[in-house]
Amino acid sequence: MRTFQVRTFGCQMNKHDSERIAGVLAARGLEEAPEGEIADVIVFNTCCVRENADERLYGQVSSLSGIRRERGTVIAVGGCIGQRDGAALLRTLPQIDVVFGTHNLARLPELIDAAIDSPRPVVEVEDPSEGDFTSDLPSRREHPWHAWVPIAVGCDNFCTYCIVPYVRGRERSRTREDVVREVRGLVAEGVVEVTLLGQNVNSYGRDLYGSPAFSELLRDVAGTGIERIRFTTSHPKDLSEETIAAMASIPQVCRHLHLPLQSGSDRILKAMNRSYTQADYLALVSRLYQAIPDLALTTDVIVGFPGETEADFDETMDVVRAASYDAAFTFIYSPRAGTPAATMPGQVPRDVVQPRFARLVSEIQSSAHAKNVPLVGTVQRVLFEGTSKRDPGVLMGRTGGNKVVHVRSGADLAGRFADVLVDDAQTWFLLGSLISKDDA
Repeated sequence: MRTFQVRTFGCQMNKHDSERIAGVLAARGLEEAPEGEIADVIVFNTCCVRENADERLYGQVSSLSGIRRERGTVIAVGGCIGQRDGAALLRTLPQIDVVFGTHNLARLPELIDAAIDSPRPVVEVEDPSEGDFTSDLPSRREHPWHAWVPIAVGCDNFCTYCIVPYVRGRERSRTREDVVREVRGLVAEGVVEVTLLGQNVNSYGRDLYGSPAFSELLRDVAGTGIERIRFTTSHPKDLSEETIAAMASIPQVCRHLHLPLQSGSDRILKAMNRSYTQADYLALVSRLYQAIPDLALTTDVIVGFPGETEADFDETMDVVRAASYDAAFTFIYSPRAGTPAATMPGQVPRDVVQPRFARLVSEIQSSAHAKNVPLVGTVQRVLFEGTSKRDPGVLMGRTGGNKVVHVRSGADLAGRFADVLVDDAQTWFLLGSLISKDDA
């Protein structure tokens, strides 16, 4: 029996797509290769938002050249790099047998078979504004108790640093009925937590219903019997009071919000085409904390965007201190070919950016620890995911606020909820003691 392996770079949408890739390959009779073994088919599901994703792909594909010659391993590259580069990718990586786009997942088994029978690579990249939602495909989920559920694909915002609208297309929403139908089916399969996915979940439904309908969708999904609802990502300009109220009032919706800042400078925000100001963002954060006092707030920040001065960065630091983040994804700006920012004047040298980045990371670490300390002595409901990679005698799970919790226990609680008394707070995780667990 032929075997396959899927290697995933990038965001949660890529993780969801990889589960669908595994599903369609398994449905065609391929078997997932054990970890550490070289498969007959290796699929790279890629991201091109950051430069290091390209570098990882080039390095890993190049390292497979000898294996490909010796045993005929098929190498397929899809996702955003496949969509962006198409056949041009073969000039850099002639080892590739199949290139497919973000909306060609269903065709992957046929493309692989065609590549085996053809002396030339097979390339199929569909217009990203067309195609069906990948949720219609079979899936092999990483965890049986959690599922990624796309509610929209593509993006209409065209932030000047971002390649997503060009490789995922314009925003298209699924109907509320379709999303709810999928979640009901997942609940019946034993899923207890879903993460609703969209490049901008807050504008969900605008294309279908004339105005955003995300708050209504949250209420619909909560009615399916699912125990936990997460979602990502939220664009600040579209986060409505109705959605804030839904978060505050629906017990199943986790008290965690990822709200990308990107910069705290109005001048840089305008250059990024973010459509809000520092004052807008901070006012929104204030309303969120008023409505949901125990909210865990996370963000994205880019350092060194073209034209960023020390004063601009200081304004970013002001927002970071005021917002009291629980965590942040921090990035040094890297130009992405095809985006307006890549050709903007004032590209900031790395030796100027690096000290700013270090200051930002230090501030985020301080903020994260400060947000964790008040949780000591509280009881948190935790959904356990398995054991720690470093210590199999330690269980690892997450609170509704997306806090990682470590508990020393020999019990097998993967996929189950339990109440945990928090004993200690570290920067990126909590230590606790098991109080009680739900019946299996």
